[in-house]
Amino acid sequence: MKMLSRAEEIILLAILQLGDNAYGISIRDFIREATGSEWSLAQIYDPLNRLTHKGYAHKAKGSPSAERGGRHKCLYTITKEGKEALQEIRQMQDSIWNDVPDKALG
Repeated sequence: MKMLSRAEEIILLAILQLGDNAYGISIRDFIREATGSEWSLAQIYDPLNRLTHKGYAHKAKGSPSAERGGRHKCLYTITKEGKEALQEIRQMQDSIWNDVPDKALG
């Protein structure tokens, strides 16, 4: 099984949702809107580096832009392996949650 940390899972899901617009700041903004929690850049880039190292995300330079002083954005895409890891973690969580009776939470 391809285990993901919660942060890795959330970041992969953000990349998936953002499509061609997935870069550090847009990922952080997406997560803040989705969770209501503020994440530091380190909380974004550390898992992103792990995900690219594991082969679950791919990093590429975007085109330079005037608004960034001619600098490139680093854009991220989810790989086939990243999608498989998300599917596996979801199946595992669903399996575990299915065994929790509703009354146990209430």
